[in-house]
Amino acid sequence: MPEIPPEETLLLVDPDLDFLDWATKHLAAEGLRILRCDNAENALKVMAKTPVNLVVAAFDLQPFDGMELLARIRLESPQTMIILTTGFPTTGQIIEATQRGAHDVLRKESLPFELRHIVEAALQTHENRRSADSSEAEAPRAEGRVKIIGVSRALQDVFKLVGRVARTDAPVLVTGESGTGKELIAKAIHEYSPRRKHEMITLNCGAIPENLLESELFGHEKGSFTGAIARRAGRFEQADGGTLFLDEIGDMPLSIQVKLLRVLQDGSFSRVGANETLNADVRIIAATHKNLAMEVSAGRFREDLFYRLNVVELAIPPLRERLEDVPLLAEYFLQRITKKNGMARIRISAEAVNALQAHRWPGNVRELENTIARACALATSTILLPMDIPLASAPSPSQRGLPEALDRLINAAPSGTDVISWLTGEIAGRAIDRADGDFKAAAITLGIEPADLKKLFAHKS
Repeated sequence: MPEIPPEETLLLVDPDLDFLDWATKHLAAEGLRILRCDNAENALKVMAKTPVNLVVAAFDLQPFDGMELLARIRLESPQTMIILTTGFPTTGQIIEATQRGAHDVLRKESLPFELRHIVEAALQTHENRRSADSSEAEAPRAEGRVKIIGVSRALQDVFKLVGRVARTDAPVLVTGESGTGKELIAKAIHEYSPRRKHEMITLNCGAIPENLLESELFGHEKGSFTGAIARRAGRFEQADGGTLFLDEIGDMPLSIQVKLLRVLQDGSFSRVGANETLNADVRIIAATHKNLAMEVSAGRFREDLFYRLNVVELAIPPLRERLEDVPLLAEYFLQRITKKNGMARIRISAEAVNALQAHRWPGNVRELENTIARACALATSTILLPMDIPLASAPSPSQRGLPEALDRLINAAPSGTDVISWLTGEIAGRAIDRADGDFKAAAITLGIEPADLKKLFAHKS
């Protein structure tokens, strides 16, 4: 371990004595005093007698848990830094612990690789903050109604950012590919914020025509345009005191962007057709699957608005970069779908899980959910096997030759024909032949509905 600032004290709190022995040896360093306790109550007694710079504590403690220990340490010794450890931290644990002041939340299985480095960095951070005022009021507790599934380090880092930014009013830009769960993250920020007693209002900027978007945002007066038969409050008025989530902000027309910028600058706006200036106390969270910096360069997004929105960027990793989350997500969707539809409990085999993890998931979590829903709808038993899941797994040797096979198939198309239509019909016919005429099995292989396959085959015929 690199040199530790002098006179630093580390307290380890864990009911597992073997872990305490290992961590004491693993973290030993010149200038670092290591104390240890096997329960939360003794930890507080130690801290009452000895100043402690950093605490590494388990969530699972007696007579009260690590979250309660965190709260008491923050109250009695606000400059002490805390790292919490657990086997499988939940979304709520990570967000709430970070929000309440935890320096980090670590999975126990990763401690051999991460603990030494993170402890050293935390102690150096503590030295830098030694003279800082850390006595700010504790953030309000939230119930954590949002359910976000994942144990990957990449997603846990997102949860920690949610915990840090939720207690502020800073605008947040949530970025990520379609289907990654950007709206869920926005809901989590709202529900862990002081604004959670008010509504989070959502507006999809790409789903509303440009001539109606201004009215949706700011409201309108009666008779201000054709169809305006009564005064209507816009989303800003509806979200007063709460949060306004602007989904797909990258699709907002330039003409509306300039009006949104004014609201972000001074909080004032007017309904369409009105002279009265209104004000709303609104926290803005925006989301996009586009690269807004590139959109600015292309002249499709205002640079000044970009910087107003991008005070804190929260990037959601695609599912292909956190494949360890796939089994948990699949099981969660499986239970939710069967319960919702009153179906018998369905299990997923290890081989089917391997097939799911071999897929690249271009549609991300939304694609996985739809895949599980389709598998449940077509299931013929209570155990899902790879053949029951309509997707391609890891490329086989024959699949690696697909580009060459496709070239040969294209070259076989009759001259003067619509190649795309011919290829579609040819592929449909071959899939049906390989399934011995079973339209359902062929449709599952192709990942489409049997009715759609019958249409394609009829067109070929």
